[in-house]
Amino acid sequence: MTTYKVGYFVGSLSSTSINRLLANALVRLAPKELALTEIPIRDLPLYSQDFDADYPPVARAFKKAIAECDAVLFITPEYNRSIPGCLKNAIDWASRPWGQNSFARKPSGVIGTSPGSIGTAVAQSHLRGVLCFCNSPLMNNVEAYVHFKPGLITAEGEVSDKSTAEFLRNYMTELHAFIVRVLIALPRDA
Repeated sequence: MTTYKVGYFVGSLSSTSINRLLANALVRLAPKELALTEIPIRDLPLYSQDFDADYPPVARAFKKAIAECDAVLFITPEYNRSIPGCLKNAIDWASRPWGQNSFARKPSGVIGTSPGSIGTAVAQSHLRGVLCFCNSPLMNNVEAYVHFKPGLITAEGEVSDKSTAEFLRNYMTELHAFIVRVLIALPRDA
């Protein structure tokens, strides 16, 4: 059995983030072949091209954490019909300087939750466009827009609704299968 390291980003800095609850659930529901590790984005300064010649230590550590992963998972809220600024900032750090894009050829998935009935559909659409530009092979099926309701997910990641738990388990199973397919086609050491 091959275990794949999946780094995940929670696109919210809020201490009460429902997307962090979703991340906890995904960690619990992932198949044993996926080892999920959060890659924090909280301490990254605002990206500026002025840093390209000498990244600050926090940004170097961030890029190193991504490099050590086989795949990445974006767990995003939706702010003003798009992705949060902190998540876009993290993507900018990871994809720069030119020619050192941490996401190139790295399989990725996108998921998110919101109290709105369409979940984070619009934010995910924007995020998919950004990731395509970053040359990150993107799992496009199964898409996952989770309508969050109070009590749906506990702080420990337990999902109270059985059909939602099964959907999320299936999402993680599909993510595993996608990672395997991409890494067969685009081996990391190639």
